[in-house]
Amino acid sequence: MRVLIDALGSYALPANFFDPLKEAGAEVRLFNPIALNRLSIRNHRKLLVCDDRVAFVGGFNIAPEYEGDGVKCGWCDVGLQIVGLLAAKLASSFDEMFARADFRHKRFMRFRRFDAKKSVTWPAEQILFGGPGRGQSPIKHALNEDLKKAKDVKIIVAYFLPTWSLRRGLTEVVRRGGNVQLILAGKSDVLLSQLAGRSLYRRFLKAGAEIYEYEPQILHAKLIIVDDAVYIGSSNLDPRSLQINYELMIRFQHPEIARQAREVFAGTLKHSQQIERERWRKSRTLWQKLEQRFAYWVLVRIDPYFARRQWRALPD
Repeated sequence: MRVLIDALGSYALPANFFDPLKEAGAEVRLFNPIALNRLSIRNHRKLLVCDDRVAFVGGFNIAPEYEGDGVKCGWCDVGLQIVGLLAAKLASSFDEMFARADFRHKRFMRFRRFDAKKSVTWPAEQILFGGPGRGQSPIKHALNEDLKKAKDVKIIVAYFLPTWSLRRGLTEVVRRGGNVQLILAGKSDVLLSQLAGRSLYRRFLKAGAEIYEYEPQILHAKLIIVDDAVYIGSSNLDPRSLQINYELMIRFQHPEIARQAREVFAGTLKHSQQIERERWRKSRTLWQKLEQRFAYWVLVRIDPYFARRQWRALPD
């Protein structure tokens, strides 16, 4: 058994937390051990592979917060079990990240600028790997291409702060007579992200998109349905997921998978409250608007700026 965890994301764990696993023979590594000069670089992928034959992907971590159904208790998230060739390829991706975990691997440093962002394609599936460095995110590229011809878009996402091109793509779907429905976090584990996302509500509502907020528990899911294309994995629609973090999404082009994904969406929608345009406009105070704009500025401008500086400063 091998376990790879993000160092910053697990900083609160006691030093001896994994001792029982290690004593049983497991190998445990921290990805990017905490150092101030590279603190922004995170491994946000969520992946469990068993014997290179079965894999689980999605937005969920392994933590007490996920105990429950996401309605009565526990965070709301979405995951998927995969068998076969995709699982084997996902196992290989784990091997790569495991080998690079300490961030001192010379070969990793030498090739760091172009091997983190890539896609692996089959006739009806794609594995989309995101990461820091130069080049466009394969996740963002695939989604932009799907939006160009989309008629029906349904998104469940925890942190919603899409890039300008994705915003344009989503609003163009509505202008062409299509349907865009967004289920976003009514309760969030990252208040700053929730505030920043809400700063965009007005323009999406004005364009004709439907926005809902999930009410019962913290929303942590990442599920995107564009007609018969389905995206599931670890990536949110925000600058950190699309430009900075190591992320993993799988894109399926399959009517049956899309039907099942729409059922998940419909089930989540039952527990969500619609945001109405006029009521939203009247409900926001000046202070709330300022809070939301400040949060937007921090997450869209400041966070990516420092992450880029830290990435460029890494030694070759």
